[in-house]
Amino acid sequence: MGRRKVEIKRITNSSARLVAFSKRRSGVFKKANELSTLCDAQIIVIVFSPAGKPFSFGQPDVESIIERFLGADHDKNKLLQLEQYQQSRSDDDDDDDNKKQIEMLNKQLNDLNQQIMEEKKKGEVLHNKIILRGLKMNIHGKLGSIEELGFQELMDLREKMEDLKNGVTSRANDLEASTSLLMLTDSVILASSGGN
Repeated sequence: MGRRKVEIKRITNSSARLVAFSKRRSGVFKKANELSTLCDAQIIVIVFSPAGKPFSFGQPDVESIIERFLGADHDKNKLLQLEQYQQSRSDDDDDDDNKKQIEMLNKQLNDLNQQIMEEKKKGEVLHNKIILRGLKMNIHGKLGSIEELGFQELMDLREKMEDLKNGVTSRANDLEASTSLLMLTDSVILASSGGN
């Protein structure tokens, strides 16, 4: 008995759809890993579940590939501008035209750099929102109670909570040290002014 062909259409049963999503997501990630291993390729796959939860796979890691991708577009734009500049320079040696061309290219380069910075900021904000949304949904039970989370999801939540705890502890220690330093400085100032 062989496999039967599955008709590709939306699964109407929500629980069956979630099971299919989970299995197929694992399959896509497995195939991406195989492609990376066999061909020594850098790869990234980002998937959002039907509930809006993000899942990602990256080899070697997601962040470095995204940065490389954004940097590649930036390098292509710089190369294109340089080629345009060199072509215009060889066509016309008039200094005024060259200065105008350089100013225009510099402005375009600055605009592109600004756009890249804005996109990176948007990406960071989006990444943080996705993480916070996942935490809020899991903590507040919008996706279900904490008892419904799988082992890996619980471990991820635990790690995020520990990071938050460490951040709060570090900030409290910094504030305590600053307060102690201020009190010490005030006592030294009072002692020196009282002695004169």
